[in-house]
Amino acid sequence: MPSVTLPQIPHYEPAPPTKEPLEYADLAVIDLSKAKTLEGRMELATQLREAMTTIGFFYVINHGLTSAQNTRMFDIADVPFSQVPEDEKKALQADIKGTGSYQGYKLRQYWHIDAGVRDQIEHYNLARDVTKKQHPKALAPLLPEIDAFARLNHFEILHTLLRLFALGMELPEDTFVKEHNFDAPGDSWVRFMKYFPRSEDDEAKTKNVWLKGHTDEHLLDSGSVTILWSQPVSALQILSPDGKWRWISHIENALVVNAGDAMDALSGGFYKPTIHRVVQPPPDQRGYPRLGVFYFAMPDDDVKLVPHVESPVLRARGIQWRFEEANAPTMEMWRKGRAAAYGRTQLKKTEGNVEEELVNGIIVKNYN
Repeated sequence: MPSVTLPQIPHYEPAPPTKEPLEYADLAVIDLSKAKTLEGRMELATQLREAMTTIGFFYVINHGLTSAQNTRMFDIADVPFSQVPEDEKKALQADIKGTGSYQGYKLRQYWHIDAGVRDQIEHYNLARDVTKKQHPKALAPLLPEIDAFARLNHFEILHTLLRLFALGMELPEDTFVKEHNFDAPGDSWVRFMKYFPRSEDDEAKTKNVWLKGHTDEHLLDSGSVTILWSQPVSALQILSPDGKWRWISHIENALVVNAGDAMDALSGGFYKPTIHRVVQPPPDQRGYPRLGVFYFAMPDDDVKLVPHVESPVLRARGIQWRFEEANAPTMEMWRKGRAAAYGRTQLKKTEGNVEEELVNGIIVKNYN
């Protein structure tokens, strides 16, 4: 992060951690400080592989950002919501349906959740190259810090994790790194997101679900790796292998990481996305907004979503093709189709509280 004098902005005071006795998922903790040596990376790759083939989520610590810098990023994350007037937000709305990209604002009530209730989620998305788009005036002096943050996420965190994903499949370390170039055409980005409290009526109509169970967090885990900077408001749950919904606990200055649809395709089903959802926080945190900071990684636009069949692990265990090889989409085709459709299409209810939608000829499921 820059060492110069930083622009003054309001401090964002997060909610205190919950004291409710929630049932938490038991996630592995990946210590990136061990990744400096090949021996350390091999150890972490085994740990990551176990996490990804059982639970599907894991924590990351010692990622390169100090606690003070983490606090500063959450202060910055609130600026697009608390320091930008509504008319400027509307002028910078993303054309999600038209372009298949989230760059800019997604304002509240864009998505349909259930029973006529629309979302209370607002987010602002910046391309990894922060110079590509116009930004709110309040963010202009903060762009150098956001740029440094994007590069930290991409080069120091994402690329390190991609090396571990590759080693876990006995592939050359740079296999997935080569498919995630910072300057190549693509749609990886930093997201600042704020959930606002809902009315009791909306909670009742949606059975307290803010975002239905899915394998892609607001559609964006349709990419390869999602990096969530841990924050204290408990709302994220994963569907555990035993069929129970369990909460993700907050760890100060840690990351919560999961894989998305693209990694599922590239790994031949070896690294599967885990179904997760966002629900109403526990009683002692209701009424607080939930501010999130993410880095959503996607392969380069021209990467075709087919398995790395050269993996000895896949040859031994079998390959699952997410798409038929002849008709497999590129990352650009898949992300645009998913972005345009999510929360805007008619869902077909099936058995067991599962709803389906058709995207690019592929059935996508949502779980209640």
